[in-house]
Amino acid sequence: MLEKLEHKFTKYEVARILGARSLQLAMDAPVLLKLSKEEIDDLNYDSLKIAEKELESDVLPITVKRPLPKKSEKTVKKLSDEEIQKKLEKQAEQEEKEIKKIEERKEKTEESDEKAIKEEGEIMEIATPEDEVEVEEKVDGGEELQ
Repeated sequence: MLEKLEHKFTKYEVARILGARSLQLAMDAPVLLKLSKEEIDDLNYDSLKIAEKELESDVLPITVKRPLPKKSEKTVKKLSDEEIQKKLEKQAEQEEKEIKKIEERKEKTEESDEKAIKEEGEIMEIATPEDEVEVEEKVDGGEELQ
């Protein structure tokens, strides 16, 4: 029975719910399931077994509040597969948007950096062999300088 409820409650929460409901049934609380006399006889009028049946069929009006940091609480709600799929899709879309924004920022900073470097003239041009032609000058003394 615990395997069916593992995704929803911890084993301690299940124990607490079953114990509370079993106590209510032992004190003549009405049974929330329609059980025939044969089913009740099979269960041997055991309040714990009846509480288990009620928990399995999700008819118990008991909620679980889990304490979170900063004294906030979260009420556990069962999500359908569709809701889970929608949340995952939204999360994926948000991640894609964030990635696009980061890439755009990188491109903008690279472009602005390139413009700044070009304006400052710090980019060195590649020298070609034609630019490095040796110029010979003659000085008054007749010596050649290179």
